[in-house]
Amino acid sequence: MKAYLDCYPCFLNQALKTARLHTSDEKKIKHILDKVAVALPRVDFAATPAEIGREVYRIIAQESGIEDPYQQLKKIWTDKALALYPHLKKLIRTSADPLFMAVRVAIVGNVIDFGVNRAFDLEKEIEQILHQPLIINHYQRFKERLEKASRILYIADNAGETVFDRLLIEEMTKPVVYVVREKPVINDAVQEDAEAAGIAEAAEIISSGVDAPGTVLSLCSDEFREMFLKAEMIISKGQGNYEGLSGERGPLFFLLKAKCEVIARELNVPLGSLLLI
Repeated sequence: MKAYLDCYPCFLNQALKTARLHTSDEKKIKHILDKVAVALPRVDFAATPAEIGREVYRIIAQESGIEDPYQQLKKIWTDKALALYPHLKKLIRTSADPLFMAVRVAIVGNVIDFGVNRAFDLEKEIEQILHQPLIINHYQRFKERLEKASRILYIADNAGETVFDRLLIEEMTKPVVYVVREKPVINDAVQEDAEAAGIAEAAEIISSGVDAPGTVLSLCSDEFREMFLKAEMIISKGQGNYEGLSGERGPLFFLLKAKCEVIARELNVPLGSLLLI
């Protein structure tokens, strides 16, 4: 998926929010914004939002000297999600279709996203699980592919959301390779975030080799690309991964919440839709 003009002010706003996490010095913040503003016109307009985001967050890290500005927030939201784990596990196990409920839970977890300019209430989102339908719902295809696959490649999105992914992984009862980012970018999950969520108890964890807020195959490691091309089933979580992989072919299933107008318009769905594509 290519970037839209609407993405550009969003990137500047993300840079502003991220800079303010660690400094109140307006001059330092403006310096970071100036650097980002100068870099954006140089990026190919055909690039995906994930590729542009990679450059934006590289500048923020370079100019601020802070490699993982969301580290503390990632820990806070992982802990909050872990506190909800027993409730969610019970919700899944007592439902009429535990696998489908686990899919819904995993999608709802995608709300934990600090790249999007919106507030969220995790408990409220969970309360709506039983009432909000999936606007695009390819569950039958998902279920059929899962039954045939001997191993699943599961591409992670955000820290905290990792706990919701763990619940789906446990319900699928198939070997899973869980793919995280190579380096910190926004609140996307890296190895330590996945381990903190207990993913290592349910799946093998690897890095895609990517330091962008989304999976772009041309930026991935050779090991991951080979695994991707040979995969029998691929689960891709979140908007960033959709932006990077929507043009790829393969046994791909996108699980996400449409949290911004660009994604909603791209998919022709209402803002806030839960999607299994």
